[in-house]
Amino acid sequence: MLRRLAAEFIGTAMLLTAVVGSGIMAERLAGGNIAVALLANTIATGAALFVLIVMFSKVSGAHFNPVVTLIDLIDGAMGLKQAGLYTVAQITGALVGTAVANLMFELPIFFASGKVRTGGAQWLGEFVATFGLVGVIIACSRRHNSIAIVAAAVAAYITAAYWFTSSTSFANPAVTIARSLSDTFVGIRPVDAPAFIGAQVLGGVGAILLFRWLIPIEDV
Repeated sequence: MLRRLAAEFIGTAMLLTAVVGSGIMAERLAGGNIAVALLANTIATGAALFVLIVMFSKVSGAHFNPVVTLIDLIDGAMGLKQAGLYTVAQITGALVGTAVANLMFELPIFFASGKVRTGGAQWLGEFVATFGLVGVIIACSRRHNSIAIVAAAVAAYITAAYWFTSSTSFANPAVTIARSLSDTFVGIRPVDAPAFIGAQVLGGVGAILLFRWLIPIEDV
């Protein structure tokens, strides 16, 4: 269990370092071109996701996301205590990763974001992003034994969702909490974070219920 929790902590920390760090670098180099900055941030995030899932999948399952942990909890693959510990490790790792990224670029270790991300359209974007992410994970992990295929599918989906969702696809409560503490390109106001998290949980639960029925374990 200690190794699993360490993997979730380290993996989520590395993911947030990539997300926040690439966002800061992209914004500084893009010369005000938001599309270029988003593209750079997207590529770095997708690449990091693929590598981290391949690295840690055999250790902890490479969840890095409380909503993904919820899949195993509902499926009975882990108990409530283990799911709670995973979530704590993920959130703590996300905070550490954000702090490291901020410090690398000579910014305060934590500083509340002022970037406004709110409204029904963005909440729907988070619902769609998380619904799709959980659907991809369930469908691919139940139909393919290859970690590389699952990692590639998740990375490809998030890369696409950065662009086709109005919210730029946070799709992760731990990520949302951590990004609220970096007033940079990838930030979100702390006051806007709870609605994003609520939409993510609803999207994740909806996908779990649908895809557990669509691709039941007994058919795999």
